[in-house]
Amino acid sequence: MARSRKPDLPVAELPRNYAARGIAGLLAPLVRPAFRRRAPAAASLLADWDSIAGPEFAARAAPVKFAGGTLTLACTGPAAMELQLLSPLLISRLNTSLGQQMVERLRFVRQSPIILTTPPPPSRRPTPPPPADLPDGPLGEALAKLYQGLKSRP
Repeated sequence: MARSRKPDLPVAELPRNYAARGIAGLLAPLVRPAFRRRAPAAASLLADWDSIAGPEFAARAAPVKFAGGTLTLACTGPAAMELQLLSPLLISRLNTSLGQQMVERLRFVRQSPIILTTPPPPSRRPTPPPPADLPDGPLGEALAKLYQGLKSRP
C-alpha cells in the first residue's frame, strides 16, 4: 500500500512588528552622509574651544552641544547676558576659524561654575635648598635634584 505524502507546511513567517517606529531610525540612513561631512568641524569646535573662541570668551563659557547650526554654551547668568550682546562677534569669530558658516545662533544654558577645559597653571613656590650633608660628586648632585623634585610637589 502506498502511503500518501503529507503536503509541506508553509514555513512560519517572522511576525511583523506594527508598532510605531522612531523617526530617527528612518532618517539615519538619509542624513548620515551630511553629518559625516559636518562632524569634523563640529568636533574641532568643541575640542579646540579655548583657541577658537579666544581667552576672553573661553573663560566665561564652555560649549555643551552643537546641533542644527545652534551652539549651546554653558555659562553663568550675568555672563549669558553679556555674551548675548556679543553673540554676533562670537559667531563671526567661530565661523571664520571653522572656515564655513556652521554656527548660526547661540543658545545659553545656566550653569553655576564654569568647568575650564584647561587646568590653571600650578603655583610655583620656592623650594628649600638641599641638605648640607650630601656626598660630593655625581651622587650628591643626583640626590640634590631628587630632593628638590620631591619638595616641589604640592
